[in-house]
Amino acid sequence: MTTLRDLSRHLGLSVTQVSRALNGHADVAAETRDRVAAAAAALGYQPNLSARRLATGRSGMLGLVLPDRPRAEEDSLFVQIVGTLSQHLSRVGRLFVLHIADPGEDVVDVYRRLIGAGALDGFLLLEPTLRDRRVAFLREARVPFVIHGRIEEPHDYPFYDIDNRGVAERLTRLLVSAGHRQIAFLNGPKGMTYAESRRQGWKAALAAAGLPADPALHRFGPMTEGEGLLAAVALWGPGGPRPTALVCGNTRLAAGAMRALRAMGLGVPRDVSVVAHDDALPGLRAEAFDPPLTATRSPLADGWPHLARLLAAAPERQEAIGPDLQVVGSVRLDLRGSVAPPRRR
Repeated sequence: MTTLRDLSRHLGLSVTQVSRALNGHADVAAETRDRVAAAAAALGYQPNLSARRLATGRSGMLGLVLPDRPRAEEDSLFVQIVGTLSQHLSRVGRLFVLHIADPGEDVVDVYRRLIGAGALDGFLLLEPTLRDRRVAFLREARVPFVIHGRIEEPHDYPFYDIDNRGVAERLTRLLVSAGHRQIAFLNGPKGMTYAESRRQGWKAALAAAGLPADPALHRFGPMTEGEGLLAAVALWGPGGPRPTALVCGNTRLAAGAMRALRAMGLGVPRDVSVVAHDDALPGLRAEAFDPPLTATRSPLADGWPHLARLLAAAPERQEAIGPDLQVVGSVRLDLRGSVAPPRRR
């Protein structure tokens, strides 16, 4: 069986360097971490979890808790998340555990039970909320965690995120520059930190142009095709405010909204300009929409390797939180055919 000492001799590094590289510490260069992970995989290195538990009191296992089974339309994304995290963590000798809770159980009780049993050393948190109870509990219990996203200050934890306020501001500003003055926004679920950040970005872009942020043009809701369809009917159906442009929080919402617009005899971009944020969700390509969809793009898949590295390092992390442990992903803007100046009414 390959040991840390074997890896050390093979790589010409100290045992401490190899150990810290395998555990994802920020003071080890990314190139060295990759070289050590590749050698560990090639030589079949497996950490001795029993020895680790005896030496450190830790299990070596890291977890993701979901409040319920994912919806059918999220199955492929769920496989991508779990598969990528498991793969990357296994390369550095960590075990990844998925726990799907009973929907009726209080989420804090779930974490309390998993910590109390000594089963897990740290957690990945998805979809953080305003005043997130999970974060408050884990902070108080002094249990390491990594967030996909961000919560309110203080930002004293590792995270991977994008500039969600900037995304909404950029898309709204694009529509304003095309001449639109009534711009609706289909946002994510109320209470999610990213949704609140995006609402602030939409409002900021409108305010910069001297335009009001009409509450009737902003909708929180699930980011599904069905929600996009229902929201479009409410906005452009009988008695609706009928804005000239629409920002969608993801491509699922955009697909539903554009389907509804077509059914109501409205054309994109002839009657309504539509833009969206593109997470590169499985099975949905913004360039394949009819017309091709103007969108900011930042694939969710880009974040999982970063999160695996941050999560692997979390239980042993002693150094202060620094730039290497707080990653903000890049976002690009793809201009396509779904935006045009508004028609005169």
